[in-house]
Amino acid sequence: MDLIREERDMAVPLTAEDLWPLVQKLGHAEQVRLAKLAMVAASRSGRDSEAYRILPPGPDEFRCEEDNLAWDAAGWEDLDESR
Repeated sequence: MDLIREERDMAVPLTAEDLWPLVQKLGHAEQVRLAKLAMVAASRSGRDSEAYRILPPGPDEFRCEEDNLAWDAAGWEDLDESR
């Protein structure tokens, strides 16, 4: 019996794909709650802050070659037409 318990305790770590069927069974409110809890847990891991401490973002890290508001312009042409 103890041997079975030891083998079970040494199981492979879970992945997001392993948990996904369970998440899909949750209602919308519980999915949002779970997402918030996961984000809080991930933010406490300190991995991002440590990475940015070692190698801070450069001046081009968040630069985008596209016009930031270009996608907003599409579809507004007909808005001023008289009804």
